[in-house]
Amino acid sequence: MATAQSSAAPTVRRGVQPLRAGQGTSFLWHKLHSLLGIVPIGAFLLEHLLSNYEALKGPAAYGAQVRFLNSLPIVRVLEWVFIFLPLLYHGIYGLYIWLRGKSNVVYYPWAGNWMYTAQRYTGIIAFAYILQHVIRQRFMGISLPEHPGAAFAKVQHELSNPWMLAVYIIAMIAVCWHFAYGVWLFAAKWGITPGKTSRKRFGYVCAAAGLLLAVMGLVSIWAFVGPKYRNAPEIVPISYSIAPAVAGSGAVSV
Repeated sequence: MATAQSSAAPTVRRGVQPLRAGQGTSFLWHKLHSLLGIVPIGAFLLEHLLSNYEALKGPAAYGAQVRFLNSLPIVRVLEWVFIFLPLLYHGIYGLYIWLRGKSNVVYYPWAGNWMYTAQRYTGIIAFAYILQHVIRQRFMGISLPEHPGAAFAKVQHELSNPWMLAVYIIAMIAVCWHFAYGVWLFAAKWGITPGKTSRKRFGYVCAAAGLLLAVMGLVSIWAFVGPKYRNAPEIVPISYSIAPAVAGSGAVSV
């Protein structure tokens, strides 16, 4: 008598697919993409948010922070090696991954699939925002490395446009989400949180950290549009007695 074969569909398991060796050069490119998202890009994001927080102290303090960052040794080399080039690679290769990937949110609407989809779209938003932000703040208009006292007014003028203000707010939330979930993915794929329980607990940590960073970023934006420093002068004198907030790299103002 013939044995009946089961027609049950294969079980689809939840979880994060690990990075595996032996998958050709794409394995190395994925590793590099994942690592650059934490160091140096993630480190720069943290420094950047802390520097922007100086705007709460006023135009002079913010300008002093911009001047300090631009006074670092070989700062232009640091910009390209640890900021611009890693950002370009992470963004372009991330777009390549996004175009080749499938989220399966229709067939398997689990939280992991929705998070995967959100990670891809927030990455697109973050990359587009960072590109225009660097071009406008670093390479257009008055040069902030030579005139750091103009940094506050330059950002304030840009945010006086309601559309640009909306772009900044949406982008800030997207960037912080992308980074927080990226840290969680990094820990899962690199074997730092191998078990389901450890991933769940670390997920709470990442969610809290992402929320904190987003609040810091939004509060910094408020410093430019709120009534306290409205109509700041085009260039403010910077006192050398004003101490910078953090010793970090990068010369982009916001």
